[in-house]
Amino acid sequence: MGNSLQEQLLKAGLVDEQKLKQARSDKRKKVKAAPKRAAGADPAREQARQAQAEKARRDRELNRQRQEAAQRRALDNELRELIHAHRLSRDGGEVAFNFTDGTTLKRLYLRREQQQQVVAGTLAIVRQDTFYELIPAAVAERVAARQPERIVVFNKPGADTGGDDDYAEFKVPDDLMW
Repeated sequence: MGNSLQEQLLKAGLVDEQKLKQARSDKRKKVKAAPKRAAGADPAREQARQAQAEKARRDRELNRQRQEAAQRRALDNELRELIHAHRLSRDGGEVAFNFTDGTTLKRLYLRREQQQQVVAGTLAIVRQDTFYELIPAAVAERVAARQPERIVVFNKPGADTGGDDDYAEFKVPDDLMW
């Protein structure tokens, strides 16, 4: 009973030993070659592999976007703390300092010496969320290096507005307020 069909046919004399060996080797070759052909020819497997590769690519892109958003939030928080730590008090401001933020005209009330320092470039005005802060020039340079769009007014000393000015020979009085 433990005999295989091949052994039973051999004992009955219907096949010889040579044909039995040939049949076994053909069977082994077929079994070994079958997975190789199936992997390349199976469209479901290929489709699953492509779907997995696409999912991995989407996951990498989402992770990259999340990391960029986290870096932006960290930079915003760092700059917010830097501005908050170095801001100057505007209490007692009696001079209105007008400036533009984009296309809108804004006004801050500063002390006279603060107004002169802003004009001279030793102080700068930066946007902090929905309000404006007055900070020293050294801090303004650090903020400008990281997020230049936060700087609203920063007069760099010695920076000319241009050499093609028609009114260059007319000096503007220091006490002129607009």
